Amino acid sequence: MKKVYLAFLWHQHQPIYKNPLNDIYELPWVRLHATKDYYDMVAILDDYPKIKSNINLVPSLLVQLDEYAKGIAKDKFLDLTLKPALELSEEDKIFILMNFFMANWETMVFPNNRYHQLLEKRGKQTSETDIKRILNYFKDNDMRDLQVWFNLSWFDPYWRKNDEFVNELYIKGRDFTELEKAKLIEKQLQICGMIVTKHKELQDREQIEVSVTPFYHPILPLLCDTNSALDATPNMTLPEKRFAHKDDAQWHINNAVTYYENLFGKRPVGMWPSEGSVSNDVVSLAVNNGIKWLATDEAILLGSYKPTSENRQYLFRPYAVNIKGSVVNMIFRDHGLSDSIGFVYSKWNPDDAVRDFIDKVKNIGNYVGDSYEYPLVSVILDGENCWEYYKNDGWDFLSKLYSELSKEENIETVRISDYLNKFPPKDTINNLMSGSWINGNFGIWIGHKEDNTAWDYLGKTRDFLLDYSQKNSNFKDSELGKKVWRILYAAEGSDWNWWYGEEHSSGNDEIFDKLFRNHLMAIYELLDQKTPDYLYKSIKVLRQSSSKFTMTNPKDLLTPKIDGEISSFFEWKNSGLYSVGYTGGSMHQVSTVIKHFMFGFDLNNIYIGILTNIPLNSKDIENLHFNINFLVPIVKKISLSFDLNNNIVEFVIVSNGNKISIPLENIAIRTIVEMSIPLSLLELPDNYKNIEFTISVDKDYMEIERWPYQSSVIIPKPSENFNDTSWTV
Repeated sequence: MKKVYLAFLWHQHQPIYKNPLNDIYELPWVRLHATKDYYDMVAILDDYPKIKSNINLVPSLLVQLDEYAKGIAKDKFLDLTLKPALELSEEDKIFILMNFFMANWETMVFPNNRYHQLLEKRGKQTSETDIKRILNYFKDNDMRDLQVWFNLSWFDPYWRKNDEFVNELYIKGRDFTELEKAKLIEKQLQICGMIVTKHKELQDREQIEVSVTPFYHPILPLLCDTNSALDATPNMTLPEKRFAHKDDAQWHINNAVTYYENLFGKRPVGMWPSEGSVSNDVVSLAVNNGIKWLATDEAILLGSYKPTSENRQYLFRPYAVNIKGSVVNMIFRDHGLSDSIGFVYSKWNPDDAVRDFIDKVKNIGNYVGDSYEYPLVSVILDGENCWEYYKNDGWDFLSKLYSELSKEENIETVRISDYLNKFPPKDTINNLMSGSWINGNFGIWIGHKEDNTAWDYLGKTRDFLLDYSQKNSNFKDSELGKKVWRILYAAEGSDWNWWYGEEHSSGNDEIFDKLFRNHLMAIYELLDQKTPDYLYKSIKVLRQSSSKFTMTNPKDLLTPKIDGEISSFFEWKNSGLYSVGYTGGSMHQVSTVIKHFMFGFDLNNIYIGILTNIPLNSKDIENLHFNINFLVPIVKKISLSFDLNNNIVEFVIVSNGNKISIPLENIAIRTIVEMSIPLSLLELPDNYKNIEFTISVDKDYMEIERWPYQSSVIIPKPSENFNDTSWTV
């Protein structure tokens, strides 16, 4: 069997949460992820000395970790954690009850009995009005326990194993003291200060390589020229004014390199450009700053190298990218394997997930065959956000994975620079497609009306600042000038536009919108200039709930013809629609089986129409099961599978392990999957008002995706007056 070289690159990043108007951190994610992800992701390697890895650290994250460690950073969540429970005002308590359950409930709340109990006491779906009523039921010890659990639940199992105090709190579980609460926060801030030291320790012993990202995580090609977005999307609508400031991109790279050098004592040689975004301009800038290798996604390779065949053998090797004499090595992310860790394996048993991953890596070696002697598989993804969807914060999965890889003779984990020094690229790319890891384009950050508005505001503010700087000699080199320009560079980060448009939503969209505009406003205020009125108005179109990004609601009763086709415009016109492509939060999944699904009902049936990203007569369809998972009021599942000729293999309703076949006239598959589900099969109680469901896809009986990703669709029990019912997701 051919030996395969495996490069993990874990990307660690947070946007700037400090509001430049008051120096208060708006959100607590830097310190919470510090105890849940940043330290233990490298510390786990102490137990697996054979495993080599690569960690990408973004300076915008490191700056904030340093401020927390030094006690400089303040946030409302931290202040209200430390405030004695006896002294909490009604306003404080409302904030805590509204915000201190911000965690993945399934993996971080439900496993902890007291935290789960407090959630049930508050209620899973509440408004501020509800909270005011519920306040009377929360005693001082309840509030104190909630203050502790919000922070304690973000401590990785590593700390339970290696820190006696943290473990004691988990064991105690409730009735915490003010002293214990204060000591937990002290521990949290200490860990913030230990993260860089731990990375340096492992880099010095040559077990990891640390790479960087431009300072405030900007989309470099768009900073160089927003017109670069047209390379991948020629018909895109761009901002009113072209933004082209290559010198800003140069600042972000140069300052990232310098910051790294100050922390680690040497200059970095590797870079993951923000969101894997690259272009010819980016290559020359990176080379000018001493960067030896860049990493991006396989979509960029496909658009740049343009292989003559459809096979993927060309992916598993490094390339030299030569842009007019500027030469940098480049590796390309295996999209499927990376997304398996990011989105799929969290739903699997760790043993099965690890076996599947290792088998796929070995199969790549066989697949490459004689086409390349030293195949490199690059697995690149967030090293933080995915783990909250795993049990035990992914500790079981990673421990098993590293343990099994340590035993493998035909898979060698590598630091990227070590691999490139040993096996320099043999193939060259002379023109690099401009794009990112998401769909090979920049559609997440530009093109939508909200995105373009943000770019226009950024451009206007930069023009103002440049004009001010030119009119005031030596201003840019003054302390005030450096501060103001740094605020402008922070506004160039990609994270603001991640939340504009309809692709992503969180419970904090308004905060991200405000933070972006506050950065621009601060520039005018610090210079005692009038702030433009438009900066006071939200860019993000406020929606009543995040469901508006992903779901439209049924407008009327409907009875579609079950024939596997959208027979007419009006057939599904009144249905609800859930769009998988617009479901991402801080993570983004590109490759999915389901594209979107439609749903509706009449008085006798629920109707589901599923559109897929793969042809329904594809060979890949044979190993898939589609499931409609009814969660409320009674747990039942509709299971469907079919062959590439669209013949039904199974169409059943499963309840308590029993399967009942559903008549085949209720299912049809041609260009879409259409089904009707008789309400009688669901055995709905007469007094029950709502039906709750998700749709999932299994491959070889392992779940690979579920929609909605973190919630469910809730519809009213069908009735003639359903228009009076509220809809949610």
